[in-house]
Amino acid sequence: MTTSIWLYAGFTAFVLAMLALDLGVFHRKAHVVRGKEAGMWVAIWMGMSLLFATALLFWRGTETALLFLTGYLIEQSLSADNIFVIVMIFSYFSIPEKYQHRVLFWGILGALLMRGVFIGMGTWLIQKIEWIMYVFGAFLIFTGVKMALRHDEEFDAEQNLVMRTARRFLRVTSEYDGTRFFTVQSGRYVATPLLLVLLLVEFTDLVFAVDSIPAIFAVTTDPFLVYTSNVFAILGLRSMYFLLAGIVHRFVYLKYGLSVILVFVGAKMIADKFVHVPIPVSTGFIIVTLGISIAASLLHPPRPEHVADESHAKTGSIFGTVPPSARKQHDGE
Repeated sequence: MTTSIWLYAGFTAFVLAMLALDLGVFHRKAHVVRGKEAGMWVAIWMGMSLLFATALLFWRGTETALLFLTGYLIEQSLSADNIFVIVMIFSYFSIPEKYQHRVLFWGILGALLMRGVFIGMGTWLIQKIEWIMYVFGAFLIFTGVKMALRHDEEFDAEQNLVMRTARRFLRVTSEYDGTRFFTVQSGRYVATPLLLVLLLVEFTDLVFAVDSIPAIFAVTTDPFLVYTSNVFAILGLRSMYFLLAGIVHRFVYLKYGLSVILVFVGAKMIADKFVHVPIPVSTGFIIVTLGISIAASLLHPPRPEHVADESHAKTGSIFGTVPPSARKQHDGE
């Protein structure tokens, strides 16, 4: 399915305009994003996604709209693990709550750029290498199994390659200067902790893009649908973080649901030439799997005696545990 370059340009211009409105008007002054405000923005971004799907329904038909919604749902579900990691990063650096939105805003801009590059590369590979879909499928199955088997680990940002590289080449102060990423001390420009956090957030999204982009290609190889479903999911990630940060540690079984989804889309990608899975079936399977994993986490949480270290909550993430400070930070919101 070919799409005019002007549609990409128009869609991107709309997204940039919405981001400019977000930062320049609604979040011009740094403030703590409470649950009510976050919930409102989650509803706005999801509402826009549904309106876009409706537009696709009348423009290109039911199948295209379902392909977009399935890709959006996959990306949105996989972003849950992204929230786990952001919680840990902000907690590790003790980022003041009123500065967190600014970090996530610029992180989103970087994520949009990286996703665009990844989607372009993926599209080119699919067009040039016939068997690349089997590689993508095998990688997704491997990632899904690895996610299910791997246990929580302690998060230590100082051991991260990005962190070590940044500290090696940048002068970094331990003091914040509002929402600035750089400040001046003794006549020299130095990086603030916010810049280190931004770099880690960008690196985190890079890691997740390696999984999520091939997963959406399992649903559709139309680059316009892959791009738009990715963008809408990323735009809602910031608000989703502020809405779920305080309770995300309760979703202990979510990683198993995500692993099942990854294995499913990977197997679908490999077997597509032999077994056709209708889009409504794929969408329904993803919704049911997510629903079961979330319901199990909330209704049947593991008993305390089954948790090795009660001072750190089991996130279900392959990236680490959530320390108490991260949970207390959002208590009462």
